[in-house]
Amino acid sequence: MADWNNDIRVVISIDFGTTYSGFAYSNKLNPEHITNDTWPDRIGQLKTNSVLQYSDSKFTQVSEWGCPALAQKPSRRNQKKNGPKPVELFKLHLGNMPDSEKPPIPKGLDYKRAITDYLREMGKLIKETVEMRWPNLDFMSQVLIVMTVPAEYSEQAYAIMRDCAHKAGLIRTKESEKLQFSTEPEAAAIYCMTVLKEHFLTDVGTNFLIVDCGGGTVDLTTRELLADQRLGEVTERTGDFCGGTYVDKEFIKFLKRKVGDSAIKLLEEQNYGQLQYMIQEFCMKVKLPFTGVKKDYKLFELDLEEVCPVLKQYTTGAAKAKLEKDEWIIDLDFETVKSFFDPVIGKIIRLVSNQLNNGNDCSAMFLVGGFSESKYLQRRIKDEFGMQVKNISVPKQPQAAIVRGGLEYGLNMKTIKTRVLKWTYGIELSPQWKPGDPPERRISHNRIDIFSKLVSRGTVVDVDQEFGKDLYPSIEDQTAASMKIYKTPETDGKYPNEPGMEKLGELILDFPESYLGYNRKLRFTLTFGQMEIRAYCTNQNGKSVDAMFNLEL
Repeated sequence: MADWNNDIRVVISIDFGTTYSGFAYSNKLNPEHITNDTWPDRIGQLKTNSVLQYSDSKFTQVSEWGCPALAQKPSRRNQKKNGPKPVELFKLHLGNMPDSEKPPIPKGLDYKRAITDYLREMGKLIKETVEMRWPNLDFMSQVLIVMTVPAEYSEQAYAIMRDCAHKAGLIRTKESEKLQFSTEPEAAAIYCMTVLKEHFLTDVGTNFLIVDCGGGTVDLTTRELLADQRLGEVTERTGDFCGGTYVDKEFIKFLKRKVGDSAIKLLEEQNYGQLQYMIQEFCMKVKLPFTGVKKDYKLFELDLEEVCPVLKQYTTGAAKAKLEKDEWIIDLDFETVKSFFDPVIGKIIRLVSNQLNNGNDCSAMFLVGGFSESKYLQRRIKDEFGMQVKNISVPKQPQAAIVRGGLEYGLNMKTIKTRVLKWTYGIELSPQWKPGDPPERRISHNRIDIFSKLVSRGTVVDVDQEFGKDLYPSIEDQTAASMKIYKTPETDGKYPNEPGMEKLGELILDFPESYLGYNRKLRFTLTFGQMEIRAYCTNQNGKSVDAMFNLEL
C-alpha cells in the first residue's frame, strides 16, 4: 500500500445513492463499525433521502437536504403551493442511460452543482460527527474516504465525482488518493463475506450470489471465497431498473386511475411535498408490512383528507363525485397491493434465474439493499429458488450493506483479488495493408489501422495482473510512437473506429536509435489495479510513459 495510507486514522464510507444516501465510519486502531443514524429531522434511520431544497429559484443556497427537503406533512388549514420544487434523482445524470430518460434538472441548475451541494451538506454532518468523536483528528490529512459507485460508471463519471467531492470540501485536491472508489456490487460482496461464517460457509472455493435490491436498481454478482479472506468474481455483473421505488410508481399509476391524470400532474407541480408524504405513508403502512400472504393482510383505507388534502381541489368530474361518495377514502385491498409488487418482483426473479443459470454452483444467496427487507420479495425468491440454493438469507441491516462493505474495503483494500472484465481491451496497430483488406482502409505508407486485442471481456483477472505486447516500428526511421488504447463491449474487434469501440487514451513515447530500423521494440502493458487500469510503455533505453484510467466494471 502507498505511503499516504500510513497517515490514515479514520476511514469513512459514503454511499451516495440515487434515492437514499448514508455513511459509516471506523477508526483503524479500533475498528468498531458505526453506521450513521442521525439525520436532519430523523433519528434511527440508516439513510436519508438524496434530495435538496433550495431557498430560491436561483439556487443560491440550500435550505434543506435529506428527508426534510422532500416530504411535508399536510395541513388542512394551509393549502398554499410549495416553494421551489425539491431537486432529486440528480445522480442518474452520471449514468449511461439516454439523455431523454434522465430526470429533468431545474433550469438554472447544473446536475454537477446539485451533486456538489448534496455532498457538501453531507460532508458538514460527516465532519461534525467524526470530529466530535475524535477531536484531534486532522480531517484532510488523516481521513480516507471510500465512495461507493455503480459498477457501470464511465471514466468521465469517476472524474466528475472526484471534482464534486473536491468542490464540496471532502478532499484537499481533486487528485487526492484519500478518496478511493469501490463499486456497489463489490462493497455488497465484501459485506456479505463478513457474514459467511454465520452460515458456516468458510471453505475456499465457496460461491455466493449477492442480489442488491436498491431503490432504483437491482444489481447481481456472483463471488468466490478465496484464501486469506479475499474475494474473486465468478460472473459478469447484471442488473436492471427494478428497485423498490418502482412499487411506488405502480401505486401512483393506481392513484391516477382513481383521481385522474390531471389531478396527479397538478399535485406533482404545485404540492410535491404532499405527494411525497402520501408515498411515504404508503411505504410505511402498506408496502413495508406486505407479506404476500392474504390472511396476513388487513384492508388499508387511504384517507386522502388526512394524507393529501389538496387533492380534493385538483380532482374533478366523475372521479370527484365517486370520491365524495366514498368520503375521500380509497380502499387498498390485497390483490391491488399485490399488483403493485408483481411486475417488479418478476423482473428480479428473471435476473436471479439468469445469474444462477451461468453454470456456477451457488452455496448461498444474500439479499441486500433497502428493498430486500420486503417480506413478499423474500418469500417469492425463496419459493422460486429454494430448491436450487439451499441458503437464501437477508443479512442484518441489509439497507446498510453497501456503505458497510465500503468501510470494510477502506480498512483492507486487498480484499478484492479477482474481477471479471466487462470490456475487451486493446491497442491500435498499423501493419502493412495486404490484398483482401478493405481498400477504403488503406492509409499512407501502405498501412492499415487495426485493433489488436490484449484481453477479452469475461476474462477473470487478478488485481495488478499485467497484459503486455511488444511493439515494433511501422516505419523504418520512426522516431516516436503513439499507443492508442481502446475498449469494446464485444469479445474482439477488427478496427479502432468500428461501432462500439471507445478510445480510453493515448501514450506517446520516443522510439530511439532510428538507425536500427525495424530491429527495435517497445514494451506495452495494461495492469488492472484496484479501481484503475494503468497503461505503461517503455523503450529499449529505459525511458517510459504511463497513464491511469478508471476501471469500468
